[in-house]
Amino acid sequence: MIRTRLYALGAAAGAIAAALGIRAVGSGGFAKYSGDSLYTVLLYALVVAVAPRVRPMVAAGVALGVSWALEFAQLNSVPAELSARSWLLRQMFGSTFNAPDLFWYVVGAAAAWGVHRLVRAGRPVGR
Repeated sequence: MIRTRLYALGAAAGAIAAALGIRAVGSGGFAKYSGDSLYTVLLYALVVAVAPRVRPMVAAGVALGVSWALEFAQLNSVPAELSARSWLLRQMFGSTFNAPDLFWYVVGAAAAWGVHRLVRAGRPVGR
């Protein structure tokens, strides 16, 4: 279980690094929507780090549910007020509802689910 937690934390760090790297060099829709997908990958990895025996479908559901909940929360003013306080809170909560984000969260959850399934099956990822 410790190894699983370490891999999950490594995946979380990788998702953060990828999102920040893409934002540093990219712009427009690609940077925004890849960030949305990677946000859900980050949440997925954190779910696995907390509960290393979680089934991939459950981890995907939790990560997607939290992503969607935070997006729908942006329909009121609380996330925007929190986001105005700091850069970190803006990254966590966003500020305005954007319906296409809901799709990109699904993409992130599906990608993380697929990698998790391959790893659990003992297959090398990327081949």
